[in-house]
Amino acid sequence: MKSTIKDVAELAGVSLKTVSRVINLENSVRQSTVDKVRDAIAKLDYQPNLAARNLAGNHSFAIGYVYDNPNAYYVIDMQKGILDECREKDYELIIHPCDAQSDNIIQELKNMVSRSRLAGLILSPPLSEMPHILEALSEIDLHFVRIIPGTTEQKESTPCVFVHDYAAAHKITEHLIEQGHNDIAFISGEQDHRSTGERHRGYLDALKENNIEPRDEYQVDGQYSFESGVVGAQQLLGLAKPPSAVFCCNDEIAAGALFAARLAGVEIPKQLAIAGFEDSPFSRQTWPKLTTAAQPTNLIARQAASQLISQINLNRSKTAAKSSVAHQHFEPELVIRESTSNSN
Repeated sequence: MKSTIKDVAELAGVSLKTVSRVINLENSVRQSTVDKVRDAIAKLDYQPNLAARNLAGNHSFAIGYVYDNPNAYYVIDMQKGILDECREKDYELIIHPCDAQSDNIIQELKNMVSRSRLAGLILSPPLSEMPHILEALSEIDLHFVRIIPGTTEQKESTPCVFVHDYAAAHKITEHLIEQGHNDIAFISGEQDHRSTGERHRGYLDALKENNIEPRDEYQVDGQYSFESGVVGAQQLLGLAKPPSAVFCCNDEIAAGALFAARLAGVEIPKQLAIAGFEDSPFSRQTWPKLTTAAQPTNLIARQAASQLISQINLNRSKTAAKSSVAHQHFEPELVIRESTSNSN
């Protein structure tokens, strides 16, 4: 038989009301009592009923993750990171894919929040970068945390997890220059993603700092897809003077570029060095394996969930003082592999 809240109360030696307060994360319970109740919950493998828990009062214990991203690896890592934090904090997770460009996206999100009685949302790009969506969520007084590229804290009035794409892109380009490359191309992702702009800016600044003049024909517009990498690489290899290296906006693009280069009989990295970004499984499933920037998506997602849940719980505390907006920062780390260096 499934354990009940009464079983937990008896094992912990406390009242049903105390168990309820611990489950609902109220701050009025002493830590020693919280520890006893949580220990009993763990021993009995007690699972609170979300619906009953939400209906018991005005508090919701569910958060949502909404996304519009074709990269399955990114989405899976995001979901796992958020879910791990939710399980630890006794929250439920509602996952909602959507089309960020839909005409009714705002109403769709409002309906989702209302229908699922969500306490808050986690937004990743491009949704986290769209002012009209952020304004609409603020109007309904909903807690949300944004995952966005960049570092400009002073411009953000809502909690954010910043990913330093610029710095990582700068390091990748510097690495290619250190390998002796001057003719370095760039294949971008969608232009409406802030990450594309940040990575492109890091590439351009690294070139200029090393007195390398960026060439227009080496900068190819693309999308965050394998097919875009294939098309972009074919375009670059067809130039009168092809580049000796290419920095791709993510690993999926880089894998496509590598595929196109090998079909053309181009040796990697002897004739063309290729680097990606994110350290997704794409970067390790190619031959040779791809140099990239390791982006800890799982950890970023977990931190965003932790931030959101802390914000929700703080708001519920009657004695909590108003706190300033909190931000977190992550900088992807350069991972050098065989696609850019013969010595690795």
